[in-house]
Amino acid sequence: MAASPRPAAPDTKRVRLSPRAGRTLWLATLLVPPTVFFLVFEVIPMISALIYSFYRWEGIGRVGFAGFDNFRRVLFEQPFQGWTINAFWNNVIVFLTLMVVQNGLALFLAILLGGNPRGTRFYQVVFFLPVTLAFVLVGFQWKLFLNPIIGLVNQMLGAVGLGALAQPWLGQESTALFSIIFVNAWRWLGFPTIVFLAAIRSIPQDYFEAARLDGANEWHVARHVTWPLIAPAVTIIVILTFIGSFNWFDLPYVMAGLDGPPGRSTDVLALYFYRTAFGETAGALQDFGRGSALAVLLFLFVLVVAITWTRILRRREVELT
Repeated sequence: MAASPRPAAPDTKRVRLSPRAGRTLWLATLLVPPTVFFLVFEVIPMISALIYSFYRWEGIGRVGFAGFDNFRRVLFEQPFQGWTINAFWNNVIVFLTLMVVQNGLALFLAILLGGNPRGTRFYQVVFFLPVTLAFVLVGFQWKLFLNPIIGLVNQMLGAVGLGALAQPWLGQESTALFSIIFVNAWRWLGFPTIVFLAAIRSIPQDYFEAARLDGANEWHVARHVTWPLIAPAVTIIVILTFIGSFNWFDLPYVMAGLDGPPGRSTDVLALYFYRTAFGETAGALQDFGRGSALAVLLFLFVLVVAITWTRILRRREVELT
């Protein structure tokens, strides 16, 4: 009887990819996960919000097509129009105040640190350290500091003989919003400072030396040399400040509350959207359609203004340089 054939030995050779195929696989490994993450958590929710905004809702159920009625109610029907305008102007106040206080001080500090004074590295760490703290932690801590009875701020004012300036900082309409803006500026000050400082240090020292040899003082050097050459950094900070100001949610929610107290003086568009879509603490009313309309309007406003300002500021960069 003939012997049965022996089974073929398995091929143990490793498959070798060409360099081009290896690079393609490596790029796919790096790009596919964040792309999927972006689609699932950014693109799909945005498309869903756009779809939801064209329907009438009762709780979490759709009851009929509404067309542009949700947008009309948010923009033109009272009391929704008044709430929208109030929240919008609070966002505008946040943006303008942060531009002047936070970014103005950051630019001043960056110019000082750009001269490499003694202890520059220490000051950089000190200014940037609050940026690493979570917004929730910062909000709760400063809420305690601003407490009118046990708060550190009023106690320090009393200790230095300025007790008359003690305020219920978060309890009155005239100071609540600006108190939260101050906390936001304290937390974020280090970021624009580092960005401006990096831009200043990228400027060749020959420019500063030439200006000083021509008789320019430090003010003229900052105005005519430093400022024009850090224009790209200014563009980045302005756009990021604008986007952050109109997406403001964490700090006012933690320090004041979902209803924007007192008297909606701390109400901003992100709080108003969340409260409209998911209900507020004072009542269980919620409207997914109107909330989605607010989200879509906010997204379109931020997108259009950010693109427009970016183009204007980029053109300004060319003119300055």
